[in-house]
Amino acid sequence: MELAPSSGCTDTATRSPRDSMRKQSARTAALILCILSYLLVGAAVFDALESEAERNRQRLLARKRGEFRRKYGFSADDYRELERLALQAEPHRAGRQWRFAGSFYFAITVITTIGYGHAAPGTDSGKVFCMFYALLGIPLTLVTFQSLGERLNALVRCLLLTAKRCLGLQRPHVSAENMVVAGLLLCAATLALGAAAFAHFEGWTFFHAYYYCFITLTTIGFGDFVALQRDEALQRKPPYVAFSFLYILLGLTVIGAFLNLVVLRFLASADAPERSAHRASAFRKGALESRIGGAASTCISHGIHQLETWARDNPAFSPPLSPEALPHCHSSPDRRRTRRKSI
Repeated sequence: MELAPSSGCTDTATRSPRDSMRKQSARTAALILCILSYLLVGAAVFDALESEAERNRQRLLARKRGEFRRKYGFSADDYRELERLALQAEPHRAGRQWRFAGSFYFAITVITTIGYGHAAPGTDSGKVFCMFYALLGIPLTLVTFQSLGERLNALVRCLLLTAKRCLGLQRPHVSAENMVVAGLLLCAATLALGAAAFAHFEGWTFFHAYYYCFITLTTIGFGDFVALQRDEALQRKPPYVAFSFLYILLGLTVIGAFLNLVVLRFLASADAPERSAHRASAFRKGALESRIGGAASTCISHGIHQLETWARDNPAFSPPLSPEALPHCHSSPDRRRTRRKSI
């Protein structure tokens, strides 16, 4: 007895990978369109906000340049040379950048991909080492912050469970939405704490300090605001230097944990339909195997009963050596004739 699987199950099993591939391709195309649209919107907004201000700054700078040249009698070449010297002297206003504290600061900006641009290797050997240093340090840093973010999310989950138990909830449960809200509040608190500290030490406004913290901890690193670049702070203010380094590393852990949580939440919601389809397919496959297994067991039991009957009625009967020769399990005419001869 043979039980062939139904054509509907076979078609479903065949269609499932194709449907999954189509859905993944459609989602990827939708994400690409979203990124392109987001870039276009951002370009339009920045153009509207910054273009006119940039033009005004250029006009003001040209007027100041002309006044300066007329006042001191500089030629155009002399003024360009003066500009070049001013740009080269800019990084040295904070003191020596390549002592140990400054080099440690630079190493942090390399492996975390912040890259302020406040300092850069000046020798060819330094440039070569920087490339190899970043090649190994960036993946190591990403893995480290990923692990730290997971531990931080686990700690936040435990704290939320404890808080819900203290509130007297019978069955406390921490949902993904609870984790996202808690992560958002933790990120806001981290940025506000850093903004208050840097506004005090650097003399910035709170808004500019908050902007600096956000640009730093999201590893954008424009370089328009850079800490530890005033009054030779790298050599003269060790406590402030230590605070800055710890804040950058711990803040990156907090922001990374939150972004990781949001991304995983998005991926989980996007993959939920595919997982449901996979579970349904597995359930249908298991049900089919159960039907086939039950039918095969019935066939074997029936064949064994017939063999016992024939052996009792025919003392010279020799039973088959393989399960394939059991009666009624296969309907080949040759096997029927062989069975009759043996009987």
